[in-house]
Amino acid sequence: MTLTIVQGWKDLPAQERGAAVALGNFDGVHRGHQQVIAEAAKAALSLKVPLGVVTFDPHPRRLFRPTEPAFRLMTVEQQARVLGGMGVDVLYLLPFDFQMASFSDREFVEQVMVEGLGVRHVAAGFDISFGKGRTGSPDGMRAYGAEHGFGVSIAEPVAGETGDKFSSTSVRDALREGHPETAARILGRPFAIEGVVRRGQQLGRQLGFPTANVEIVDYVVPRLGVYATRTRLPDGREVPGVANLGNNPTTGRVETRLETWLFDFDEDLYGQVIETQLIAFLRPELKFDSIDLMVEQIRRDETAARAIVAPGF
Repeated sequence: MTLTIVQGWKDLPAQERGAAVALGNFDGVHRGHQQVIAEAAKAALSLKVPLGVVTFDPHPRRLFRPTEPAFRLMTVEQQARVLGGMGVDVLYLLPFDFQMASFSDREFVEQVMVEGLGVRHVAAGFDISFGKGRTGSPDGMRAYGAEHGFGVSIAEPVAGETGDKFSSTSVRDALREGHPETAARILGRPFAIEGVVRRGQQLGRQLGFPTANVEIVDYVVPRLGVYATRTRLPDGREVPGVANLGNNPTTGRVETRLETWLFDFDEDLYGQVIETQLIAFLRPELKFDSIDLMVEQIRRDETAARAIVAPGF
């Protein structure tokens, strides 16, 4: 079944109401989020209703802290793809604007969840807060469920075998520190940057390693440097490679972007959307005294990256 994306909560047709839903921001859809969605899935199966996810677009932090550095772990498109792969039927994208921010916890439940979405069950995390001033709580949601006739389940906190805390903040911290493997353990899959391939300076192609250049836009910026990567192409193929995430100080560029050299690949990707997974951090970004020294280092980076993402080649 294909995931349906519903923008908003007002005047929805009957077929888009009445789901068992997981409520939260779900930035990253990490393993803690997956626990919440699993709770909603159990209720959906028992009630024989669709499985939904209710989240906000834009993220509330964009409204309350507009000058804060970029922090997102995924785009809406990536989020929808991951949720669809988990069996979610409906993704409700609630516009987080000043009206939504002004709702008390009771108004949010009654106007949005009950009247708007007609929820049959709400699953949430142990630390859920909702409504103006974040006054809504797990116990509050249970009380509203009893009052309005929908079920409520609250997922308990979980952590990984190595003690990794399953939270979006932990993922961001791991990425900023240059530990994509830790981020992947929390997410349940590698962190990936998706974007349109833009035309660059063409220097890499002239030197024998053409790169696919993608702007970072709204993503959290991981530690700048060189990564072993895998890139998913529009047709679904995955290609190993090595990427520089940074400002390329040797050539004097300023803006931060991801420049990925796809191994053994020479097709035109300009204007197409690709998704590049950061698999392992190889080294910090460096400024070289000459192009020749930069090329020598890139060849060493290639060898290191191939050993990780393309062994045997």
